[in-house]
Amino acid sequence: MIKKIFGFVALFIAIYIILNFQLVLYGIRQLKGQLHIIINTRPVEDVISEKSVSAEYISKLLLIQNIRQYAIDSLGLINSSNYTTFYDQQNKPVLWVLTACPPFKMEPYEWNFPFLGNVSYKGFFRKELGIAEEKKLKDAFFDTDLSPTGGWSTLGWFKDPVLSNMLKRSNGQLAELIIHELTHATVYISGGVEYNENLATFIGEQGAIRFLKSMYGDSSADLHSYLSYKSDEDVYGEYMLHACNRLDSLYLTFSDEPFRLKLQLKYQLITEIITNISHLNLHYPEKYKFRFPVSHLPNNTWFLSFKRYRSKQNDMEIKLNRQYHGDLRAYIQSIKNR
Repeated sequence: MIKKIFGFVALFIAIYIILNFQLVLYGIRQLKGQLHIIINTRPVEDVISEKSVSAEYISKLLLIQNIRQYAIDSLGLINSSNYTTFYDQQNKPVLWVLTACPPFKMEPYEWNFPFLGNVSYKGFFRKELGIAEEKKLKDAFFDTDLSPTGGWSTLGWFKDPVLSNMLKRSNGQLAELIIHELTHATVYISGGVEYNENLATFIGEQGAIRFLKSMYGDSSADLHSYLSYKSDEDVYGEYMLHACNRLDSLYLTFSDEPFRLKLQLKYQLITEIITNISHLNLHYPEKYKFRFPVSHLPNNTWFLSFKRYRSKQNDMEIKLNRQYHGDLRAYIQSIKNR
């Protein structure tokens, strides 16, 4: 009987692999890339004790431990060993993320993964593999983007390390990033990419403000700098969400027009959107002065990234303040208890 059960299981696995060979191969490659990073990490405490490590790096590594502990103790995020190890990426990207969508529709292309459900991005530890998949989508006339990412969460499957390039961020932006990724490790809804990313962004930003206040005080330069940065991100994000709606409205007018005419109208509007960024009231306008060559203007994927990360921020802030009276820990607990 046991032999028959094992036989059925083996047969099921074999059939699954045959029918889903590319997915299984992708999973193996991702596992290999993640394990390479894990094998080459070192405990943060060992890195801090090395004489060759700069005082600035030591300060940032210690700060991350404070951020991590604050997120656990004060916000109620998961108590894990994430960010207690360090990986030196030698100033090179380690993960590239591919996104795609139709040329005339503000709707993300999705991949389906076991446990995660439908996901609107796909990661690659080897850039050439991302380029190969991007080419297939381009050949099918999808808009695409393949870009390196500064951090990611393995959702508790592995011990997420501090990446060396994280240490280049300001104290406030570093707090936001760590709390953002710890939120993913605490709460993740299968197939709900837009909700998950909006939630992590919201808790990352709100958590960073509270951490900076507790660490440096209400009148600190770190808090003031981060609030100015966040204000710019809010203004810029709202502008881009409005731009998404403008593009969507344009595409809804399209019918049987020639493909070239649709492209022309699309990029006329995108050019106008990019040009008008200079009119936004920002603290740090230089950061948002993009100089895209005409042949490489951003496409739909760039605009959709703002929906993925910022489309639900206002609703979440209203809920935090009205239902939980600004108590971020209580807000997080209510989501964990769903």
